[in-house]
Amino acid sequence: MTTVSGSGSSTTTTTTTSSQSSPTLDYNDFLQLMIAQLQNQDPLNPTDSSEFMSQIAEFSNVEQGINTNSKLDQLLVNSNISQASTMIGLTITGTDGTEGTIQSVRIDSSGSTAILTDGQEVPITAGVSIGYPLS
Repeated sequence: MTTVSGSGSSTTTTTTTSSQSSPTLDYNDFLQLMIAQLQNQDPLNPTDSSEFMSQIAEFSNVEQGINTNSKLDQLLVNSNISQASTMIGLTITGTDGTEGTIQSVRIDSSGSTAILTDGQEVPITAGVSIGYPLS
């Protein structure tokens, strides 16, 4: 979860992460499968060296894909934090008619939520209006 809150011209950012199990194979799973294959191969008919090199190349591609996804996830979080910091002090009208001034923005796995000065929370979704206060 990431919360961006502001008071005046200062902005504070706090980030926490939680780990969740994924139903897909990851880097460690791929490595364990490859090691199991090497341990259980027929000693009289070992794996062909070209096939082994192909598996190592595939292993490298999997690792690079995981690294790329991780960097893209971090880029998305940074973009969300940047956008959230520009919303502080603006007024918001939620889809349910809730109105108020944004004090802080919480970013988590379900999306962004504006926290108003009166403590109410408004999910930032389609149909929400955000603008400058009318003074």
